[in-house]
Amino acid sequence: MRGRLALLAAAVGVLVLTAFLVPLALLIRDVTADRATVRATADAQSLVPVVGTADTETVRLTVEQLVVDSRRSVSIFLPDGTVLGAAAPRTPAVDLAAQGQSLTAEFDGGREVVIAVQGRQDGTGVIRTVVPAAELTRGVDRAWLVLALLGLLLVLIGLAVADRLARSLVRAITDLSTVSHRLANAELDARVVPAGPPELREVAGALNHLAGRIQVLLREEREQVADLSHRLRTPLTALRLEAESLRDPGDASRVTAAVDGLERAVTGVIRQARWRTPTAEVAASDAAAIVGERVEFWSVLAEDTGRAVTLDLAEGPLPVGLPADEVEAAVDALLGNVFAHTPDETPFAVSLAPHGGQVLLTVADEGPGIPADTVGRGASHGNSTGLGLDIARRAAQASGGAMEIRNGPTGGARILLRLGPPRSPDTPNPPVAA
Repeated sequence: MRGRLALLAAAVGVLVLTAFLVPLALLIRDVTADRATVRATADAQSLVPVVGTADTETVRLTVEQLVVDSRRSVSIFLPDGTVLGAAAPRTPAVDLAAQGQSLTAEFDGGREVVIAVQGRQDGTGVIRTVVPAAELTRGVDRAWLVLALLGLLLVLIGLAVADRLARSLVRAITDLSTVSHRLANAELDARVVPAGPPELREVAGALNHLAGRIQVLLREEREQVADLSHRLRTPLTALRLEAESLRDPGDASRVTAAVDGLERAVTGVIRQARWRTPTAEVAASDAAAIVGERVEFWSVLAEDTGRAVTLDLAEGPLPVGLPADEVEAAVDALLGNVFAHTPDETPFAVSLAPHGGQVLLTVADEGPGIPADTVGRGASHGNSTGLGLDIARRAAQASGGAMEIRNGPTGGARILLRLGPPRSPDTPNPPVAA
């Protein structure tokens, strides 16, 4: 934009200066030629009294003196055909002047000025002088050079002024773009300093107002999520008391562990909803340890429902760029999806291995598969919220990875979750699709 504005200013400046300087240059040329002609005419007219009244010898001496003083070619054509001064042919202009008409005529070498002198007893005399082409244009080239330099200087000044104005506009627009990108990357404290013309300042104020409004809405939403999550503590407490009252110590321990995990998840939701900021600390966790622990947890339910579990876990640690609770939530979402949407006794397999600088988690089952339109947030073909796969997808994207859903060879679902490595504090967070 800055270059285009400068180019526009240059084009306008060149057009204006051309419209002004070209006529001025032509005027200078014409004025210079007219001045040279006037000087030559004045020199020739100074001889009129002498030619009209003096004898031939006096006229000759006077003409020679004028030629020496003015360094101009002057010829006198007397009525009897005598030519005094510089030798020159008798031109049509001289013949016309011999009839009593003074004039100025153009020829190849410049201009000739002829003056008719009447009053002589023997007829009309003619004074002829020549203005060479070099004298007609003397100083014109220098004047045109000065005009060209002046025009160039004015264009450069116009470019400098246009560049300064364009820089102020571009800086204001760049600031708006930078703040917009920061807001898109969840830096909701980013603000733009209003600058530039009134229209851009108004846009900057609207963008700042939008950012503030987004902060307010997110804060209200997080408070509602935190309040809703906090309400779950009461039934969790009651569930814990019921678990502790079980007679079988094994069942009591297993149910209590499940309640503890659920309570940790609720606590994590509250903490994430209320205290998450755009500049959160860089988190990392060991995916190998978490996946192994969660598969072991779900293996108890798999045994109860007659499901065969195959675990292929690479040797850890396998660090990923997500907090441990988010990795747990993603793994639980994928494994819970298997139990929720496949019949009992359906086997499934879980594998975890490094893959191209990331960690690849694969969950495959022998169930009916997953329709393509189930990937969207809230979409479900079963009695569920439809958020499980979306939780896993958002976790993968938050770490710099992705999620892919495929169909297995026998028609079952095969979900590939790629988790990115831990990021340095200076690395911006990857955008997460809504």
